[in-house]
Amino acid sequence: MHKHHSALGLAARSTARTVAGLDIAKRKPVDPVTLVRPHAAARAARFFVEKFPGRSMYAVKANPSPDLLRVLWDNGITHYDTASIAEVRLVKATLPGATCCFMHPVKSVEAIGEAYFVHGVRTFSLDSLEELAKIVAATTQDDGSPATDLTLCVRMRVSSEYAQLSLGAKFGVGVEESRELLIATRQVADALGICFHVGSQTMSPDAYSNAMERVRAAIVGAAVTVDVIDVGGGFPSAYPGMTPPPLERFFETIHRAFESLPVSYSAELWAEPGRALSAEYASVVVRVERRRGAELFINDGAYGTLFDAAHIGWTYPVQLLRQPDSEARDMDFSFWGPTCDDLDHMKGPFPLPADTRAGDYFEIGMLGAYGSAMRTGFNGFGTGDTVIATDEPMLSVYGEDRDVAAGRTGNVVKL
Repeated sequence: MHKHHSALGLAARSTARTVAGLDIAKRKPVDPVTLVRPHAAARAARFFVEKFPGRSMYAVKANPSPDLLRVLWDNGITHYDTASIAEVRLVKATLPGATCCFMHPVKSVEAIGEAYFVHGVRTFSLDSLEELAKIVAATTQDDGSPATDLTLCVRMRVSSEYAQLSLGAKFGVGVEESRELLIATRQVADALGICFHVGSQTMSPDAYSNAMERVRAAIVGAAVTVDVIDVGGGFPSAYPGMTPPPLERFFETIHRAFESLPVSYSAELWAEPGRALSAEYASVVVRVERRRGAELFINDGAYGTLFDAAHIGWTYPVQLLRQPDSEARDMDFSFWGPTCDDLDHMKGPFPLPADTRAGDYFEIGMLGAYGSAMRTGFNGFGTGDTVIATDEPMLSVYGEDRDVAAGRTGNVVKL
């Protein structure tokens, strides 16, 4: 894997920001080039490990890259939120010492059995009596003795009103229906947990305190001893038009709410950050194949790393990679991806210099979460090289680094 200081270092040799190696002007890559920033993921992991008042486990679905998993492990993330048996296998093959928690509330009997007996998974999520029965059956020994070492987390349904993407419709049990499930789960679990998810890219800490009130009502209604409170994911990253409050405010709100709950004196607090640990890890360099007015045809798109930009209107920071710098004012563009499909359209707006033209390369940032993870090979289009970049991501939510990263949100990185 090649290593460069920045996307601009990839685009052309720079005397001021020294990076030897690839020169896009000579190499002219046809496929998108993924830039990864291990130092950004390492910083995010240390931030959660040091500041979140409980255990942080990475939500693998956000970006299942083995390289990223190793970076997070090396920086203190030892537990992983896995949502499929394939993710369990991946984590255990990559990090044999890691702890996997199977947090998908609806699983096959075969997946539960393999996770428990082959991979040592002991934590499972559920939101129904049917799933509880399935877990009990799948973890029962051959001699008929039930498992006695299960941590079972009942998924509560909570509001997604503060989130950019709702996760409240598919899973979760309401407060009014939770009593029977909590009591039944308590009877077979070594440790009883309650988990929830406030939605993806949650922009207010109030989402967590409001959810905790629902958890309180469920605990009081069922009169059970609870050993784990898992606040799920939803921790935000920075994107154009989305500047969240400092993550410390989320942590403080969660800690206060947790401390006020009627739970076991030794109860643990968990979280499942995905986007917040991986968003700043990766970006992609794309080439303009054609310009049609304010539309740019590029070599990545809805079936590649830009799924969210196409299907939910997510906007990402962009910067033109050209030397010398363009002096043209920015204008708003939309993008067409490389496939023969009208759905392969990213409406943006994406501001780039008005003289952007075919043959130009530009970087699209903050694609570490749900970028590479959503990539397909549809229509025969894929990705090219992966290159390590040592500069800062375009945007950041990590303390002083927010100010550093903000300096590169213009059209090009200033040399």
